[in-house]
Amino acid sequence: MKIDKKIIKELSDYLKEFDLTEIEITEKDTKIKVSKNNVSIGNQPKVISSLTSTDSSKSDPTQNVKSGTEITSPIIGTAYHAPEPGAKKFVEIGKKIKKGDTIMIVEAMKTMNHVPSTADGIVKEICVKDGQPVEFGQTIIVLE
Repeated sequence: MKIDKKIIKELSDYLKEFDLTEIEITEKDTKIKVSKNNVSIGNQPKVISSLTSTDSSKSDPTQNVKSGTEITSPIIGTAYHAPEPGAKKFVEIGKKIKKGDTIMIVEAMKTMNHVPSTADGIVKEICVKDGQPVEFGQTIIVLE
């Protein structure tokens, strides 16, 4: 089987042009997949914290200092807070959730993907609006 380098180059250009991490094309019995990096898709929590200066002359009280456990989007798509329009939201600020609870749906290619919480906690911040596009690894919720 001879690989057409022009197709790979073209797909690589599409990755850059559309800011994609991966693209795949299938023609008859040939499948070509081009990826920027090999990142396993996972929804691992990240602990974030911000350090503040003890020197009050340098600190800015209007700065938003956040710390907690971040839940990130496992895929690129559109985030939805409820299973259908008008339905009760999966999570709200102040709600206690457990690991494995659905916190949001991310739609990708007409498929509704339930995003489970990767940690127990209380919802401190919802970082995306309903219907907003999200990227892989983007923080969607912060837990206390």
